[in-house]
Amino acid sequence: MCGIVGLLVKKPALKEQLGAMMVPMLVEMGARGPDSAGLAVFTDKLASAKRKYSLHAPSWDYDWTALESDFVARFGAQAELAVKGNHAILSCEQPEGAVRQWIKAHFPALHVLSAGRSIDIYKDIGHPAAVAKRYQFNDLVGTHLVGHTRMATESAVTPAHAHPFTAGEDFCLVDNGSLSNPYSIRRKLEPLGITFDTDNDTEAATRFLEWRMREGDDLETALIKGFEELDGFYTFLMGTQDKLALVRDPFACKPAVVAETDDYVAIASEFRSLAKLPDVKNATLFEPMPQELYVWQVQS
Repeated sequence: MCGIVGLLVKKPALKEQLGAMMVPMLVEMGARGPDSAGLAVFTDKLASAKRKYSLHAPSWDYDWTALESDFVARFGAQAELAVKGNHAILSCEQPEGAVRQWIKAHFPALHVLSAGRSIDIYKDIGHPAAVAKRYQFNDLVGTHLVGHTRMATESAVTPAHAHPFTAGEDFCLVDNGSLSNPYSIRRKLEPLGITFDTDNDTEAATRFLEWRMREGDDLETALIKGFEELDGFYTFLMGTQDKLALVRDPFACKPAVVAETDDYVAIASEFRSLAKLPDVKNATLFEPMPQELYVWQVQS
């Protein structure tokens, strides 16, 4: 059993309140997932040539200054490094492949959590309330986010196994449920050169959907193909640079509820997670149908 939360604000003035609106939602889902928690927040896009990389270090006293100075020496370019405990956001103009290879070769203790022009990832073990306080989720600013609270059932409790999972650029997925065929998916993808960081079943779903989009599908088409390939009981919540998307398996065994107003779209595993949102009593509330696509676009 896990908890999912999602929030997309429709008005630019609410971007500053995104984190504050989300934290009560995430904390309330702690009863469904006390082992670990995490979220992906989507901020305003960087310039087209720039990318940012969310990094996780094994300890809070990690020497981030060595990373920054070695980066400049290697690439001959400046980088911005925003450190928050054992997480950091590295912003630069170097392509994803080059940065990932360099970090893997020279800083193997670091884990690249995400890459893109708008996505930042924070995830760690511990109760969601503690994780939210640890990384100051209350102060997060952006257009939309995807969050998760985990009760581990099929793999270890580590920061790497916490959700969200990412693949490619500006794409993430969280899941309440489990897949019955993650290793079949892995055997399909690994010969194509796709590598995995964990044995978590949600990572298999994430990499499958990102592969389909890399092959030319849009998110909606990739999800339709996911219904054909991904077997199990699940509710997937996904974020891209400009979309928030929700799907449930054909049997809809895993709960989900949506609240929508003129100001926001909010998603959670249970209504109690939404109860403290402003004006929720006047929101349009509904339970998503099985095997239906629900996609909300960020308003420019």
